[in-house]
Amino acid sequence: MELRGGGLVVWDVDGTLIPADLRWLRRSIAKAYGLTEAEVTFPEKKVHGYTDESIVIDTAMASGVSPAEAEKGIGRFHDALTSVMAGGREEMTRIQAPYPGAAESITALHQSGYRQTVLTGNVRSAAEFKLETLGLDRYLDLRIGGFGSDDRNRFNLPGVIAHRFAEVFGFQLEPRRTVVIGDAPNDIACARHAGFSVAVVTHRASREELAGYDPDAILDHLDPIEVVPTVEALLLRS
Repeated sequence: MELRGGGLVVWDVDGTLIPADLRWLRRSIAKAYGLTEAEVTFPEKKVHGYTDESIVIDTAMASGVSPAEAEKGIGRFHDALTSVMAGGREEMTRIQAPYPGAAESITALHQSGYRQTVLTGNVRSAAEFKLETLGLDRYLDLRIGGFGSDDRNRFNLPGVIAHRFAEVFGFQLEPRRTVVIGDAPNDIACARHAGFSVAVVTHRASREELAGYDPDAILDHLDPIEVVPTVEALLLRS
C-alpha cells in the first residue's frame, strides 16, 4: 500500500491504548528483589510516562534496596517480568482490556494509509506481550518501535524509532510527518523534544490539566471519527 504522505503515527501504550496497571511491575519487582508485594513502594511522581527500568530502579530504592543492589537486580527483573506476564495472560484479558475505540482507531488509521508503531516505557517483551494478548498488534509495525529496554531515558526513544525506520524503509523519518498519541505530560515533552506533533487523550488527566502542557490536540476519547481527522490536520499543518 502507498502510505499517505509517509505519515507515521506513534502510539504510547499504557494509559493511551490500554489502562495502566502496576500489578505486573509490582509482582516482578517483588520477585526480583526478594520483597513482598506489600513492601513494593512506587515513587509518587516517577511512574507514569517513564521507562520500566527507571521505574524499577527508583521503586527498588524507595522500597529499601540500596542503589547498587537496585542496579544489580535489573537482569532478575527482566526474567521475573517474563514469568509474571506469561502467567497472567487470562488475568490481563479480563482486567486490562483496551480503551474503547483503541483497536478501531488503529484500524482506521491503517485503512487511511498511515504507518503506525509505538513509543513506550515498557520493555519490548512486555509491550509485545500486552499488544498481542489484547489484539492490538495487527497494524502496528513493532520493528520500528521505541521501547523502555532500548534506553532508560524516554527522550532518547524517538531517536531509536528514527534509526529503525531508516533501516527498515531505506529513507529518513521526517519529524514533521510524525504524530505521537499519548496521555501524559511526559508524552508531550518527549514529542516536543523530537520535533514530533502530539495529541493526547484524556484517559488519566483532565483536558484542562493537559492543556497546560501545550499539546497540539486533545482527544476526549479514542473515537476513530475524531482520531483520523486529528492526525490528518496535524500533518497538514506541519
